[in-house]
Amino acid sequence: MNATTDATTALPASRSSAGDRSAPRSQRGPAPTRIVVAYGFWLFLLSDIILFAAFFAAYAVLSKHTAGGPSGPQIFDRDHVLIETACLLASSFTCGMLGLACERRNAIVTYLFGAATFALGAAFVLLEVSELSHLIAIGTGPQRSAFLSAFFALVGLHGIHVTIGLAWLLAMMAQVATLGLSPMVTGRLRCFALFWHALDIVWIGVFTIVYLGAR
Repeated sequence: MNATTDATTALPASRSSAGDRSAPRSQRGPAPTRIVVAYGFWLFLLSDIILFAAFFAAYAVLSKHTAGGPSGPQIFDRDHVLIETACLLASSFTCGMLGLACERRNAIVTYLFGAATFALGAAFVLLEVSELSHLIAIGTGPQRSAFLSAFFALVGLHGIHVTIGLAWLLAMMAQVATLGLSPMVTGRLRCFALFWHALDIVWIGVFTIVYLGAR
């Protein structure tokens, strides 16, 4: 009788140990979905930063290899790039305000700052495309020299990320419209905001190293 009682009482105890924080970590069971998603997203951001670091390293090595062609100061329009930078940094501010509106469950303000973030990000992409198109038109495309290949690769990689971010933002605004500001949607918006701010930080590196550092 005692053995039967012990067996029946031990079974629930072993099952409940997954949620018991006093149990050893090896017996607590799988982590909550929220923790797994956050951990996975930070790993994604880290891998993206490593990718950009590799492109920065390639540019640092190849920036002086112009093959007799033009160097950075001869082709860069820093006033144009300054406008690009202002658009992207302003979009980082509006993205922060988007996050605050989302936390306060204010759908109208969320839409407004979402639209502002999208407009500023789209302006940045258009300005960047016009800059690269102009360089190609005057014969300074990526095939001209190793320096220009590294430049187009780095700047183009960042532009692709911003374009993906804009598509992501549109998808999130559609989710706000259909699902509301539920915990699931707000969590996804937080992930988007982290991604967008990371792109702003990377662009500051591009602006400082590539454009201001060109000699």
